[in-house]
Amino acid sequence: MRTVTVGVLGCGTVGQDVLNLIRRREAIFADLGVRIEVAGVLVRDTSRPRACPPGTPLTTDPGFLQECGVVIEAMGGVEHPMSLLRPHLRSGRPVITANKALLAEKWDELRDYALDGKLYYEASVMAGTPVIGPMSTVLRASTFQRLQAVLNGTCLYIVTQMEQGKEYAQALAEAQALGYAEDPPTLDVGGFDTAHKLTVLARFCADGNFPYDRVQVQGIEGLTLADVQTARARGERIKLVAELERVNGEWQARVSPQSLPEDHPLCNAGASRNAMVYEGEECGTLVFAGGGAGGMVTASAMVGDLLDWVIGFPGHVPLH
Repeated sequence: MRTVTVGVLGCGTVGQDVLNLIRRREAIFADLGVRIEVAGVLVRDTSRPRACPPGTPLTTDPGFLQECGVVIEAMGGVEHPMSLLRPHLRSGRPVITANKALLAEKWDELRDYALDGKLYYEASVMAGTPVIGPMSTVLRASTFQRLQAVLNGTCLYIVTQMEQGKEYAQALAEAQALGYAEDPPTLDVGGFDTAHKLTVLARFCADGNFPYDRVQVQGIEGLTLADVQTARARGERIKLVAELERVNGEWQARVSPQSLPEDHPLCNAGASRNAMVYEGEECGTLVFAGGGAGGMVTASAMVGDLLDWVIGFPGHVPLH
């Protein structure tokens, strides 16, 4: 039995569920001849109550990273995780992450590692609903034409509540009370979380070096109850849509509220879930829909990436 040493950065909802799922899937790893050993879990406060497996080695000291074969990053943010991951990546060891902001904003530094197959990040877009895997592999045989996607659960919740007659401010306050939106909620309602995710997707189908600052971003802060009700009256629904297509010979990426027909796939298949409509010349129109957030949903993709690495599959390689 081979021992694989794993380090985890962060132990919030996602980090805890990653640890629990690794424990739950011990038999699957054992079938592959592997025993997962968690060398350390980096946290800010070791005394805080957490739903981790018994014996989880919580610590405020990142020194354990030096002995890890692979690191799972679940802490969020950009600068702090990058500073921790930098020496690990430079040593040629892989990283598993769901951090779309890190991927979008630090690509100049991360791209070579991604090209070398050292970055695994299925969970960074649509969490446990697999879109990056297909886009980085089989869909490359088809000529990409266009994609549309709903990628932010907070905006989805707010607009759905507005369809039920609530004003924007009330719907936002409820989303914050339920833990769906941060305080301040700008990253979500401003469209920037969606823009991070669209940037990641664009690197698999448009340009492997697609920069985050090329995404045109408009959030839902200006959306009114009247806008939502007017759309419903004409048989349409408003969604915060991420869209990538070629315009006058150049790839254009934008995030904006759009009024879509009720029978549009983003309105039916993606009624209360994240969804993506992918159009390719040879593959035709494909619809992906499923959970795009949540601890265990995200953990399922991250532990899936860990299994891929154990088996020997490379990470998610962008276009060259």
